[in-house]
Amino acid sequence: MTREECIDSCLKSHRMCLETARYCTEKGGVHVAPAHLALLLDCAEMCQTTANSLLRSSPQHGVICGACAQLCEACARDCDAIAGDEQMMRCAATCRDCARDCRDMVNMPL
Repeated sequence: MTREECIDSCLKSHRMCLETARYCTEKGGVHVAPAHLALLLDCAEMCQTTANSLLRSSPQHGVICGACAQLCEACARDCDAIAGDEQMMRCAATCRDCARDCRDMVNMPL
């Protein structure tokens, strides 16, 4: 795992969570549960923050990457809970990939 690969993964997850939040607002029903939408938006924000910290070579990147991994895992589980929805499954997979990549960066020097 390189810093650039993790940045790309974070930006991909950021975009996917924002697109999924928009999708959920259009879909309605269980998709617009306040906690679900909040988690999607929190995850998008954290992914963007993490990408920014890596771009700056922040000395705190390990802490930030660890938090991002936790939030992405939570988001993936929440998306998985809405079964049978292709967009939710894509979002869950993207968040899981980002969580894995961020975990790999936690102890890696920049």
